[in-house]
Amino acid sequence: MNIKQLELPKIENALGNIAVIEKDTLPFAVKRVYYLYDIPSSAKRGGHAHLNLQQVLIAISGSFDVVLDDGSRRQTITLNKPDRGLLITTKIWRELENFSSGAVCLVLASEEFSEDDYIRDYDDFLASIS
Repeated sequence: MNIKQLELPKIENALGNIAVIEKDTLPFAVKRVYYLYDIPSSAKRGGHAHLNLQQVLIAISGSFDVVLDDGSRRQTITLNKPDRGLLITTKIWRELENFSSGAVCLVLASEEFSEDDYIRDYDDFLASIS
């Protein structure tokens, strides 16, 4: 599966830690940043894949599961550390679930929003990778 867990550079300090994201931290230039918050624990987000866009997801606060599917296998990764990112490349179906109270998911994207880049139907996703 074309995903990778990233360890973000961090600066540890007795007064608090800093995670750093600079131009060489990610395998793409960031063109869009957004975050998910106030998500009910029973909610599911995502439910799509992208044709061209790559993303890095980071649990800035709390935790959540990312269910990944490349059409032949499924894998679940729990994100719960603000100095860890999950790189999801193209044509990977993703669903986010099991949000803890206060969870915040930061998303760094390689492209600006384009509805044409989304595959929102799972059968269409499977057809796109065959």
